[in-house]
Amino acid sequence: MASRLKTRVLLVEDEPIIRAVGTDALEEAGFEVIEANDADHAVRILEMLGEVQVLFTDIRMPGSMNGLQLARLVHQRWPNMKILVTSGDTWPTTQQMPLEGHFLPKPYNLDVLQAEVTALLD
Repeated sequence: MASRLKTRVLLVEDEPIIRAVGTDALEEAGFEVIEANDADHAVRILEMLGEVQVLFTDIRMPGSMNGLQLARLVHQRWPNMKILVTSGDTWPTTQQMPLEGHFLPKPYNLDVLQAEVTALLD
């Protein structure tokens, strides 16, 4: 299993409370979490840092692209990054998801979120 102490997760969520709860759950599981409130902010973070192992993004959010578009862009530019997409009202098709991307429906249990991110790294 990959060491979680050095594992960075970029959490992209426009709802501040959901973003904070997700961050707390992932940090509790030992991950380093970087937050972004939209896809544009996420891309800027990735261009600056580069060293992010997991993208966890909501689908519906403001900005120039949604979470599925962000996931496909990340898969093209950072192909080794693991991708987990979430939504409470949109269920993406296989064609909409990037290769090897995973989907976690909202509302999700925080233990399930922790387990999903851990499983992506195994």
